[in-house]
Amino acid sequence: MNDPSRTAGDWGRDWPAPAKINLFLHVVGRRADGYHLLQTVFRFLDFGDALRFAPRADEAIVLATPLPGVPAASDLTVRAAHALRAAGGIRLGAVRGVTIRFEKRLPLGGGLGGGSSNAATTLLALNRLWDCGLSSAELQRIGLALGADVPVFLHGRSTFAEGVGERFTDVMPAPAWYLVLMPPVVVPTVEVFRAPDLCRDTPAIAPAQWRDGFGGNDLEPVACRLYPEVARHLDWLRALGVPARMSGSGACCFGEFPDEAAARAAHASLPADMRGFVARGVDVHPLAVP
Repeated sequence: MNDPSRTAGDWGRDWPAPAKINLFLHVVGRRADGYHLLQTVFRFLDFGDALRFAPRADEAIVLATPLPGVPAASDLTVRAAHALRAAGGIRLGAVRGVTIRFEKRLPLGGGLGGGSSNAATTLLALNRLWDCGLSSAELQRIGLALGADVPVFLHGRSTFAEGVGERFTDVMPAPAWYLVLMPPVVVPTVEVFRAPDLCRDTPAIAPAQWRDGFGGNDLEPVACRLYPEVARHLDWLRALGVPARMSGSGACCFGEFPDEAAARAAHASLPADMRGFVARGVDVHPLAVP
């Protein structure tokens, strides 16, 4: 049952939606239906968007902060709320409408999982606020229908992911800080995966074989060819002598540093025409269920 005393304070709070990076990303095959088979390690950052939810007297689901060029009905947060309400078994008479607001800090089309993270946080928050009582596995099934990256944010741990990104083996990367650069371009994921020169046959490994520093990002050469700004930002990071990669399908790139001071010193030396932020790698999502 909906317990107003338990959730009243939560309606007024900010709910974090952290960024993710891919410590490596390999395309190891392709299914008959065209979906690519991947292996990757996801890690969260202590930087991201923030969402807030307000109850409504009606049953509407309203996004009060729509993104430019994205119809509210198509936004993943709105779709997540509708999907949860349809699956959540909310009792008759309970609060069913919601107004969603978010503070957007992560770039669109950046490979940091911003939209997927927002959708996952919506599912996690409203599962509590609407007192749906769904398990993590049930939320992940809903999330997978919204997007391939949504389940990892619901899973809530640094993890080696396989398949289309839905099979998880938890890992523990070494502590690290990152300088994340945000090239001024939007890289459409579908464009990268459709490229004829995309490597699709990198040999698969067992999750237990993964180690820090392993592999690369098979999507990176295509994104760099299509969007030279991505290549320029990667080149700048690598000139510092640190491990650097593109995250996801881009455009964002990150350099790895052993401590905060080194990452912030690199950030302070950024050229005037580059933007970025410093963040710590975290291995448990801030909303993860113990």
